[in-house]
Amino acid sequence: MFSIPEQFSNATKANFESQFAIFSSLTNKTFEGVEKLVDLNLTAAKASLEDSSAAAKQLLSAKDPQEFFSLSTAQAQPSAEKAIAYSRHLASIAQSTASEFSKAIEAQILETNRKIISLVDEVSKNAPAGSENAVALFKSALGSANAGYEQFTRTAKQAAEAYEANVNAAVNQFTAAVKSAPTAANSAAAAA
Repeated sequence: MFSIPEQFSNATKANFESQFAIFSSLTNKTFEGVEKLVDLNLTAAKASLEDSSAAAKQLLSAKDPQEFFSLSTAQAQPSAEKAIAYSRHLASIAQSTASEFSKAIEAQILETNRKIISLVDEVSKNAPAGSENAVALFKSALGSANAGYEQFTRTAKQAAEAYEANVNAAVNQFTAAVKSAPTAANSAAAAA
C-alpha cells in the first residue's frame, strides 16, 4: 500500500509526463501547419510569378487600347478566382490546425481529469476518519471545474463554427462579385 505523499508524487510525475506529451503533440501540429502554410505560399508565389509574366506578355502584345482593356478585364477574373482558392486553402489549413489543437487539448484534459478523480478516490479510501467533508468538498469543486470546462468547450466550438461560417460567407460574396464584375465591365465597354 502506498502512502499519500507517494501517491501525490506519482500523480505529479504522471501529470508532468502527460503535459510534456501534449506539448510535444501541439508542437508537432504547429510545425505541420507552418509547413503546409509555407508550401501553399511557395506554390502561390510561383504561380503568381508565372501568371504575371504571361499576363505582361499578353498586355504588351495588345494592338490598341480596346484590346489592352479587354485583355486586362479577361485576366482579372482568373486572378480573383486564384485569390479565392488561396483564401479557402489558407482557411482550411488554419481550421485543420485549430481542430487538431482542440482535439489534443480535450484528450489531455479528459485524461488529466480521469487521473485526478482516480487519485482522489484512492486517497479518500486511505484518508483518516473525519476528512470525508474535505474529500466531498474537493470532489464538488472538481465537478464544478469540469462543468465550467465543458461550457467553455461548447462556447469555443460555437465561436469557431460562427467564424468559419462568416469566412465562407465573405468568400462566397467575393466570388459572386468577381463573377459579376467581368459582365459589368463588358457592358460598360460595349456602351462606350
